[in-house]
Amino acid sequence: MREILSKFLKRKAQENENMYVFSGDHGYALFDELRKTNPTQFINAGVSEQAMIGYAAGMAKEGMKPFVYGLSAFIPVRVLEFIKMDICYEALPVILLGDGAGLVYATLGPSHQCAEDIAVLRTLPNISIFSPADEIEMLACLEYAYEQNLPAYIRIGKADKGFRHDFAELKLKPELLEVRRVSSDVCIVATGSLLELGNQLSLNCGLSLYSAPFIHPLNKDAVLKQIQRFNTIISLEEHSIHGGLGSILSEIVSESADTKKIRVLRFGISNRFTKYCGSYDYAIREHGLDYDTIHKKLLELKCL
Repeated sequence: MREILSKFLKRKAQENENMYVFSGDHGYALFDELRKTNPTQFINAGVSEQAMIGYAAGMAKEGMKPFVYGLSAFIPVRVLEFIKMDICYEALPVILLGDGAGLVYATLGPSHQCAEDIAVLRTLPNISIFSPADEIEMLACLEYAYEQNLPAYIRIGKADKGFRHDFAELKLKPELLEVRRVSSDVCIVATGSLLELGNQLSLNCGLSLYSAPFIHPLNKDAVLKQIQRFNTIISLEEHSIHGGLGSILSEIVSESADTKKIRVLRFGISNRFTKYCGSYDYAIREHGLDYDTIHKKLLELKCL
């Protein structure tokens, strides 16, 4: 996904001299090609994320197209107030790129882990939120965010989880993306890095599978139409169980006028800090997001 991002930024910079990329002193290799071909359109603002948001907002007001890149623990979490007032309040077309979302930086502890970015951002007006799972979804999210001319946040999690769509390209819509349909009254809706886990469960347990690269704001009627045939929805996300994909699906179901009762089971990062520093795989297991733990839980809940 990072290679797709790098190529996209280079291409857009060559097409549009008013497109700029800010970095908060991160992602050097990611921007190597951009710095070679369009050096004046890359700005390393250093460790000054709040100021970087202000710079980007000012440039957007002057008709420029800024991207702002940083670790998701910093962009957007550290600078939430600045995003709220400098970008969202005036609906400025600034695209935020939050890398290392979820438990990617498990070895660096809670300061660099990010389980709350979707939850905090989706309370702000005017901003769209995306969570791609592979290169196809990443490119579709980038193109959609670039064309809509409004604030956007693209959440970049663990990028080497192995899932790959089998189609060449994707035209993104504010709804779920069907990956596999089977005859079952249980379906999985997964986003970002956990789509690979969802794919394994879908194949092994005979469950329908949807991806959610578009997180917010969803077309609620379209999503409800997609999931209303199921009795149980299983959400998988490398984000807090509060305020993310599982919460969004629960809200859509609970607010529906349809009298059918749909159970939503949310699997995400526990509402606590990771206890120990360790590998990414360790952190996934600690929060119960590994295959064996979830499979066992689904058996206990009589979903399989």
